[in-house]
Amino acid sequence: MKLFVRVIEAKNIPAMDPNGLSDPYVKLKLGKQKFRSKVVKKCLNPSWCQEFTFKVDDLKEELRISVLDEDKYFNDDFVGQIKVPISQVFEAKDKSLGTAWYPLQPKSKKGESKECGAILLTICFSQKNAISDLPPDGNAVLLPRKYSDSALYSSSRSSPVRGVSPVGSEEAISHKEDKLHAPTFAGRIAQIFNKNVETTSVSSAEAIDASELTGSVNSLVTEHNSEEQSSSVGFEELMKNMEMKDQGDEIPSSLPGGVAADQLYAISPQELNTMLFSPDSSFLKSSSDIQGSTDLQIGPWKFENNGGTLKRVITCTKAPSKLVKALKATEEQTYIKADGKAFAVFASVSTPDAPYGKTFKAEVLYCITPGPEQPSGEQTTRLEVSWRINFLQSTMMKAMIEGGAKQGIKDSFDQYVKLLSQSVKPLDLKDVGSEKDQLLASLQVEPQSDMKLAVQYFANFTVISTIFIGLFVLVHIWLSMPSTIQGLEFVGLDLPDSIGELIVCVVLVLQGKRVLEFMSRFMQARVRKGSDHGVKARGEGWLLTVALIEGSNFAAVDSIGFSDPYVVFTCNGKVRTSSIKFQKSDPLWNEIFEFDAMDEPPSVLDVEVFDFDGPFDEATSLGRAQINFLKSNISDLSDIWIPLDGKLAQACQSKLRLRIFLNDSRGGNVVKDYITKMEKEVGKKIKMRSPQTNSTFQKLFGLPPEEFLINDFSCHLKRKMPLQGRLFLSARIIGFHSDLFGHKTTFFFLWEDIEDIQIMPPTLSSMGSPIITVMLRPGRGFDARHGARKQDAEGRLKYQFHSFVSFNVAHRTIIALWKARALTPEQKVQIAEEESKANGVQTTEEETVAKNVHASEEEVEGKSLLADEESDAKTLQTEESGSFLGVEDVKMSRIYSSILSLPTSFFMELFRGGEIDRRVMERAGCLNYSHGPWESEKPDVHQRQVYHKFDKRISRYSGDVTSTQQKTRLYGKNGWLIEEVMTLHEVPLGDYFTLHVRYQVEDLPSRSVGCNVEVHFGIAWSKYTRHQKRITKNIVSNQQERLKVMFSVLEKEYVSGG
Repeated sequence: MKLFVRVIEAKNIPAMDPNGLSDPYVKLKLGKQKFRSKVVKKCLNPSWCQEFTFKVDDLKEELRISVLDEDKYFNDDFVGQIKVPISQVFEAKDKSLGTAWYPLQPKSKKGESKECGAILLTICFSQKNAISDLPPDGNAVLLPRKYSDSALYSSSRSSPVRGVSPVGSEEAISHKEDKLHAPTFAGRIAQIFNKNVETTSVSSAEAIDASELTGSVNSLVTEHNSEEQSSSVGFEELMKNMEMKDQGDEIPSSLPGGVAADQLYAISPQELNTMLFSPDSSFLKSSSDIQGSTDLQIGPWKFENNGGTLKRVITCTKAPSKLVKALKATEEQTYIKADGKAFAVFASVSTPDAPYGKTFKAEVLYCITPGPEQPSGEQTTRLEVSWRINFLQSTMMKAMIEGGAKQGIKDSFDQYVKLLSQSVKPLDLKDVGSEKDQLLASLQVEPQSDMKLAVQYFANFTVISTIFIGLFVLVHIWLSMPSTIQGLEFVGLDLPDSIGELIVCVVLVLQGKRVLEFMSRFMQARVRKGSDHGVKARGEGWLLTVALIEGSNFAAVDSIGFSDPYVVFTCNGKVRTSSIKFQKSDPLWNEIFEFDAMDEPPSVLDVEVFDFDGPFDEATSLGRAQINFLKSNISDLSDIWIPLDGKLAQACQSKLRLRIFLNDSRGGNVVKDYITKMEKEVGKKIKMRSPQTNSTFQKLFGLPPEEFLINDFSCHLKRKMPLQGRLFLSARIIGFHSDLFGHKTTFFFLWEDIEDIQIMPPTLSSMGSPIITVMLRPGRGFDARHGARKQDAEGRLKYQFHSFVSFNVAHRTIIALWKARALTPEQKVQIAEEESKANGVQTTEEETVAKNVHASEEEVEGKSLLADEESDAKTLQTEESGSFLGVEDVKMSRIYSSILSLPTSFFMELFRGGEIDRRVMERAGCLNYSHGPWESEKPDVHQRQVYHKFDKRISRYSGDVTSTQQKTRLYGKNGWLIEEVMTLHEVPLGDYFTLHVRYQVEDLPSRSVGCNVEVHFGIAWSKYTRHQKRITKNIVSNQQERLKVMFSVLEKEYVSGG
């Protein structure tokens, strides 16, 4: 979705400058997206009239708009701001707040009385080409295809921004029904579960055949909305209108259910779109007949939402089967993109008459995009059809529906593709040639003979003047007579006889030396003429191809005002070098470099440009750049100008033009093979994560779709105050995320950035847990420096993680991934030898700690959680590799509310760290209770760490508990708000959740001594387990009992005088 913001004007801006005026401008921020308006000089009622567009991925975010006054020599002055929740815009009518005046608010509450002026804004969601805006399907949110299809169709999936042209609402469409006999997706899907009906055996009348159920998945029911008048224009005219309205949005990404069809055809995108979706298409009728659908009725295409979307509704009746009667089906098709080059149609399907038909809808996305051009110059088109099941209600049949739909939809679209192939010729990608091959084939290395290069290289003042002086001296020797021997001269040694002759000799020697250096450099450079251009990659895996096109504005480091540049590419320890271009500031290479296949996708590509000074001289760097594949869209790298860093490069604004392609030449078992390899290194089975889990992980850290999650662990990040969160491990990164008291901390760095990993013994500050210290290389990981414990004098960042639920597993996994990714074979051997020696001299204390940790892990894996009966405990086992659910706000519910006969000030003794605090917690079943001091995080906000063990009567596992508490005063009341986040250790499934508790206490004005206490509780699940309800019920019941004990003991302490 895209959020549209128009900044129109402001009024009554306070004067911030001494001249009684201001120079206002506007800053807009949504998440990490930032924009800034122009500056209006010397004005208190400025007008901007500027438009900004934000990409919205999370409706929980907040749009912040600030007005500032520009100062030339000092920091800009803050004028005022407004904050608009995105959810407020989304829930508004037509998803728009309209155009309205918003009063500007000061930064702090102290300045509330200050008048900051007002700003006129238009805020709304763009309703064009967004599936998420479809009224019937609130869950249908599709993200742009940022990384999909690698580079194969990258250029064809983007389109220029086009102007918007309104379409008159008075236009009417009228089509004769006898021309509208078109098949539907409902007809195709209707047969999914109905195949082989005669051979299906049913054990009981109530049994539901999975194939029957899938048949109902693919029939359609959506309400037909005919608010708009029909248009009398033809299908081609409708497409032209859509093309005029297109705003250049990207093709949406594939639906998560899977890809049912993906084929290349020898036809243009416009013709294929007409064949599949035109009301007059004979292909649609043929497809409907194959599915056996009857009573086919196709509504006309209509513009809805003020011309924003183009929809049509199709109904049909599916043939009856043994267990399912004839089903009435409806399909609603919506164009979400049609720019004349690419088309995307979203179909929503439901069958309310089928078993459980009211609980789900089938959704299908048709994407028609241009393919690579054929050698003959003819166009090709790629058709991709993806699907998913959108569950509207919870149902026990979810697994059966999804399982049956997967195979049924595949079979249905196999028939669909087969029928289409009878009308349009399908193409093999190998016969056509990929976009990468076509782009690289067009590159021609500039042909230059050695003679031409020699003339170009030696045609300079130094060489020409040296030749002239040499000829002059030779002519002089020929014309002059031999001089008499005098001074220290003897036969064969003629020394200069004057200062002038001495100077001439020195000049001749220096000139000759420079010419010889020129000749040596030229000959050495010609030896490297071919460089690594054209060397083919070897092996199967991730293939990286880099095309070096040209350079621009390289610094002149030679005395004659030029340079001799060449480029060095480095990736995963492999180096490729270009040829040298003599005397060029804007060189043209057109050279292609391929890196041998890699098992894992590369993280970065280092590029550096050097000036050639000879084989024995140190090369001068003309600039460098680093391309991070985790932060770049692969399709955007297919043709890109890269600015170079470095003093010389930045001074001259040097740039390098590259074409970069990255693709995997292996099959679909890459992830499985990699995880199998890691299991051998870790010594423990690692479960492959689901596509939904990987998608959540990728969105959390902004990673490309080829990145997959290997494992994640609950832990603490050691900083000034330990921060509870989760550590995520993938093939290329190690990332950390925390959402504590509403403050999110997210960062990641590459395995290649790590210089060393060390294990530190437990300390009091680490709550008795060993600490994993990760040290980065100098100058690396600065994007993640906000999570570092410290930075040494050499610029190396250090991160410390502790309090893992399964320390041994976490440590082994981290070390295995680091070794596999970042270390050379020599380093691996060295580390193995050091570990072997360390194991031989391990102290008794370390052995004891390791045994205790290992024993606790085995106990965790062998026991059940929070069960009262032994038989129930056996059914509940740890699920260490459960699916990561992502990060979302915790739902809190009130579990305790009471009026206590004590003042608020005495209640807070429970959190002050004194004797009362310790006695109450011990009576409540907390053993070895210890805590850190309260430390100020912000004004009026304090935090501390707490550690204790549960008594056996509270938990049979006596698990350790680490928690973070935060206290703040209630605004405008005599009371406090205390929030606590707890993590359970050495408890089965303790790594699956964190406990959140909120205490709110305030004095009662109606009583001289008394306070009102409310306690809210919630569980944040980070992984899925089928025992969630059971665990939640047990923990809530236990927490309520503990609260009663705590407050009862606290009242007794107050009565007894503390």
